[in-house]
Amino acid sequence: MQFLSLKVVMGFGLLILAATHADARGNCADREAVIERLAQRYGETRQAIGLAQQGAVVEVFASEKSGSWTITVTMPNGPTCLVASGQAYEELAEALPPKGDGT
Repeated sequence: MQFLSLKVVMGFGLLILAATHADARGNCADREAVIERLAQRYGETRQAIGLAQQGAVVEVFASEKSGSWTITVTMPNGPTCLVASGQAYEELAEALPPKGDGT
């Protein structure tokens, strides 16, 4: 379980790092403009949200119709940056594995 938590934390760290680099390449804009474009051009709506290091907000947008998805990161008092996007989005509701003796 601790290994999974470490992977999740490292993943969010990489997302924030990617967002910092995305800002330098011009993949960032005002949050309202980003949300509007994702909705109008791709039919994507917010599917998940979470907080990362330093108060960054990580959001997953997806279209159930087309399967497209986008991950964004918004830093406090800053623009929203596109971090990743792709196809074949699928919502899952997996159960946690049973607690064992750690082996």
